[in-house]
Amino acid sequence: MKKSTIAFKKLALVKEIDSPENPGGLEKRVALTPADVGLLTAVGVKLYVEHGAGVGVGFDDEEYVKNGALMQGPGEIYKEKDMIVKFKGPSLDSISEMAKGCTLFCMAHFHSFPARAILLKENQINVIAMEDILESPKIETDEQILSRLAMREALKGFVVDGTIGDLAIFVVGRNERLAGAIRRAGNRNPRALSILHEDITFAELKETGRETLYFYDNKDFDDFNGLIIKLERSGTNVFDLHEFELESGRVAISNYRNTHPPFEFGLRRIQCLHETGRAGARYGIKLLKENKPKLDIYEAKVVVLGYGNVARGAMHEIYNEGLKNIHILGRTQTAKDNIDFWLKDVDLVVNGADLPLELRGITYLVSNDHLKRLIPDGSVVIDLVGGSETNRSAVESVLSCTYLTDPHFVQEEVTISALWGWPMLGMMRESAIKYSSQIVDVLIGREKIIQGLDVLPPGVKRALVCGPFKK
Repeated sequence: MKKSTIAFKKLALVKEIDSPENPGGLEKRVALTPADVGLLTAVGVKLYVEHGAGVGVGFDDEEYVKNGALMQGPGEIYKEKDMIVKFKGPSLDSISEMAKGCTLFCMAHFHSFPARAILLKENQINVIAMEDILESPKIETDEQILSRLAMREALKGFVVDGTIGDLAIFVVGRNERLAGAIRRAGNRNPRALSILHEDITFAELKETGRETLYFYDNKDFDDFNGLIIKLERSGTNVFDLHEFELESGRVAISNYRNTHPPFEFGLRRIQCLHETGRAGARYGIKLLKENKPKLDIYEAKVVVLGYGNVARGAMHEIYNEGLKNIHILGRTQTAKDNIDFWLKDVDLVVNGADLPLELRGITYLVSNDHLKRLIPDGSVVIDLVGGSETNRSAVESVLSCTYLTDPHFVQEEVTISALWGWPMLGMMRESAIKYSSQIVDVLIGREKIIQGLDVLPPGVKRALVCGPFKK
């Protein structure tokens, strides 16, 4: 990148301190690692780092200096900068220290903290919300396409004859190749959708026959229990993703790309959604073991609401913990007339369903009445989406996110947690490194935000939630 194309020449990397979403300053992650700071200084960015910004995740000041950074204290770091980069939103006091017309690049969460949003507007601070930056156009790998097409083929007959609503789908095993198949299945509104652990036996199955489909990937499935042959002999529908890949995969993917131009927007560019799901589910299982010590955890009734990126992370962790049956709830299962069936006698609920803004505070998938009437004492509800009083979650009891200072609460004898920053539970350094690599790629890589607000690509322009203001 030519130095003449850089609009944000003076950039500040700020330490995370006490703020509305970081009470007690327990968020220790840093938005940029020393190595990624080096990538920025190498293209001509003058980069200032606040003393101690990275120590919480193991990066000392000397590492930043070695990568071309200039160190400053808290009294200087916000002043006379073109761009301020931090992980979480700023403290209210720090906003007055920012120069009029500068750009704040952070997880802004404007809808959750309206008072701070007003203050940023009043001080004419441009804000690019990291969490709102999307791929543009959407990026899809061949494996993602293959997985969806395989499930589409598996469901074709049921869709054609109108029996998809009577079908129970069981995905056996878990790998990333199966993720797209799960999403495709959920979007087709079957009667039920579940993930089964690969070591499940035929005798343990609750349903077989013509109204069931067992979907698996023989490339990554060691059928040491002879499950598939027994299912076939019982007249149950089975479908192998790997067999579809060998017979039709290359042609099917090519035809799909030729007939499906990519969507304008895709997934979040800066995210640890999978890690969020894993950390939340891990904490939920921990709480469940504490609450119900006599429960055979492998036989626990588990439901996951949604099947997007964060929900799939939860499925990953629950599967790795050895729980045998994960019920995945989509639009059909969470409908008012159906949700009671899935929540009755449930042990662990993980919410990964992100409601549209217009439904937040109006529609609740897990209501207070469910806690009182259906969900047993000692059960656990993990909300991976979270929210605030002005931006409510699909879990009615979650009035706002919980924090590491007080990560869960009890209502109607049910334990509930909606932690702000799930990856801080055991994945702090790893998630900081992942976020940093994504941030630097957005700054000087694919999107090139460093060139200025006047040339923002579509996936970033939608994330400019405050401004543009001129210096």
